[in-house]
Amino acid sequence: MKENPTPPEPPPPVPPPAVPRAVLRPAVELYLDVHAHPELSGTERRTADRFAARLEASGCTVTRKVGGGHGLVGVLRNGAGPTVVLRTELDALPVTERTGLAYASTVPGVMHACGHDLHLAAVAGAVAELSRTRSGWSGTVLVAGQPAEETLTGARDMLADGLYERFGTPDAVLAQHSSPAPAGTLAHAADFRTPLMAASAAVDVTLYGRGGHAGTPHLAVDPVLAAAATVLRLQSVVSRETAPAEQAVLSIGMLRAGERGNVIPEKAELALCMRALSEPVLDRMTAAALRIVRAESAASGCPREPDFAVTARSPALLTDAAATASVRGAHEALFGPERVADCGPLTATEDFSAFGSGGVATVYWMLGVTGVRQWRAARGGGPRVPPNHAPEFAPDVRTALPAGIAAMASAARQVLAPEGGTP
Repeated sequence: MKENPTPPEPPPPVPPPAVPRAVLRPAVELYLDVHAHPELSGTERRTADRFAARLEASGCTVTRKVGGGHGLVGVLRNGAGPTVVLRTELDALPVTERTGLAYASTVPGVMHACGHDLHLAAVAGAVAELSRTRSGWSGTVLVAGQPAEETLTGARDMLADGLYERFGTPDAVLAQHSSPAPAGTLAHAADFRTPLMAASAAVDVTLYGRGGHAGTPHLAVDPVLAAAATVLRLQSVVSRETAPAEQAVLSIGMLRAGERGNVIPEKAELALCMRALSEPVLDRMTAAALRIVRAESAASGCPREPDFAVTARSPALLTDAAATASVRGAHEALFGPERVADCGPLTATEDFSAFGSGGVATVYWMLGVTGVRQWRAARGGGPRVPPNHAPEFAPDVRTALPAGIAAMASAARQVLAPEGGTP
């Protein structure tokens, strides 16, 4: 298999759906500002401030600190009718940006490498457009500015703080996510019997050794060696303990031990993430990982039991079939059916599924963000399109943001359309 698979040819380039300049310009300014000033999960104060200001400028009443952190809820009322939630995330990632953009991150080691800044700006633009066109819909728009998505805790905290009890149970919750597909294209779930996104578990592990001199390793217990053996053995959880037909992923994203090469440290720390399309498979993977961590610790003669803590867990994302079909119809009418694709199961993970508690309908789609020029360069054998979480990830704002605004606004209108009317 090629290291850089040839991506398919994108649909013929067409202008993105029209977004009025009065709506688009503030959204672009918000995007550039937030991208340049990213904040990690749980620290999104500035981002929340900027987002709240844009919502208030569109006529929303904003409530802060929903969920005990920097979560916020904007409310835009327009008479009687359904209630729809537009959800977006606030947090960035601990990634050092290498895009070379004029508006690149000014915060060392922190970057919006997953597109949350684009999601936020698109929701702000959609709310401005809905506020401008109130005659086309009736009901209530709730905006959930969710912190701490990357740690899979923000949605749960907002709901535990009475999101629906305080602001009203919605008829549907909408969200979109950046994808390295061609900008101006969308993708919806293809099969509602299968999750759109995987369930996941995040695990922190600490292996304990006995410190000593690098020149006399026989007088110490080396936790680095134990950690290395653990990393290799954990790969067998997917390759040898998970059925080939089941989609599952186990990745170690952090391995940390020691300070200097001539000192054997006293502990080694690992952070791993497991993903699967079903809860039973994820349960089996977690149990297998725990068994391996304990066994490798014992095999290395570690002086104490390892610590193994599941720090976050999120269920698989199943979107609502009827609501998704309705929104997809609106998207096909606006973008053209050739630019709205099917999306199979993804091993990415979201905590958006929590918003579907109590039977609330959820609709979630993927938003292409790669410019046609970059896509065709990759197709011609040039640099591959950077995926989400990569240091080079850079949405083509000129085409992706108008598309994101139009996609979110049209989806909201589809939920809020007056009875017997059209959105």
